[in-house]
Amino acid sequence: MKKSFALLLLFIGYFGIAQENTEVYIMNINASYSGLEVYNLQNISENTGYDNQPFFIDNNNVVFAGNNEGQTDISVYNIPSEEKSFFHSPTKGGEYSPVQIPNSKKITAVRLDPDGKQRLYTYDGNSSNEETIPNLQIAYYAFNNEQTLLASVLAQNELNLILANLQTQKVDTLKYNAGRSLHKVPNTKRTMSYTFLNEDDNYDIYQLNTETLESYFVAELPIGIQDHIWLSESKLLIGSGNKLFLYDLFGNGEWQEVANLSEYNITNITRLAVSPDGKKLALVAVPK
Repeated sequence: MKKSFALLLLFIGYFGIAQENTEVYIMNINASYSGLEVYNLQNISENTGYDNQPFFIDNNNVVFAGNNEGQTDISVYNIPSEEKSFFHSPTKGGEYSPVQIPNSKKITAVRLDPDGKQRLYTYDGNSSNEETIPNLQIAYYAFNNEQTLLASVLAQNELNLILANLQTQKVDTLKYNAGRSLHKVPNTKRTMSYTFLNEDDNYDIYQLNTETLESYFVAELPIGIQDHIWLSESKLLIGSGNKLFLYDLFGNGEWQEVANLSEYNITNITRLAVSPDGKKLALVAVPK
C-alpha cells in the first residue's frame, strides 16, 4: 500500500495536478573548500502555474517544461539575452521533461494528450514531431548517447526501468519500482544512474553499465528526496527545502550541506540541472 501511494504522489507531481506554483531558477556555482559556492540566483520562468524539469542544451540555453497560457510547452531561455521563447508551435497535448538528443539539435519531450495518451516525442523546432519509441508509455528518461535511452515507464501500479535502443527499437526491462531521477554520469561512456525504491520506501541511487547491464549501489537518498544530479563522475548534488547537499563518492559516506538558499526566499527544491561547463546550476523551487 505504501508503495502504491508513493507512486500515486509521484505521478501527481509529474503531471502537475495539485502542484504548487513551481519556478525554474538558474545561478552561478563554483567549487570551493566547503564544497560549493553559489550566487546570483535568477528566476527564468517567472510564470504562474507549472514550470519544471530544466535541461541545459548548451552553456547559454536552458529548456524546461513551462506554462503557456494553461498548457505546458517546451520553453527555451537564453541566458545572455535573458529572453524566453517556446521551442515549437503548440500541440494538442502538453510537453514535459524536454531533453536534447546528444549530437543533435532535436529536442525530445514526454507528451500527454487530452485523451490520456502519453508518449515520448521528438521535435525539430518547427511543426514536425514524431514518436521516439512507439507504444512505450515513458514517464522519465535520459540519454546515454544518441542511440541509447534509459527510462522509467508506466506499468500497472509501478514504474519499470528500461533500456532502449532507438535505432533497433529493442527494449530491455531491467528493474521494477524504479524512480524518476535518471542521468548520464559525466566523463563516462557507458555509465548512467537511476533511482530504485528500497524496502524502507526511500530511494537508492545506482550506477548502470549500459553495455553489461550490471548495476552498482552508490548511495541512499535522504527521506523524501527523489532527485539527484552529478556535478562530476564522483560528486552528487541534491536539493532539500532551501538547501543543497553534496555526496562525494570518495568522502565519508554522508550527505553534506554545501549551500543555504534561504536568503532567496525559495523552498521545496526538487529538480536540478548543471551546465556542460559546470558553471551554472538550474533548479526548481517554490517561491515563498
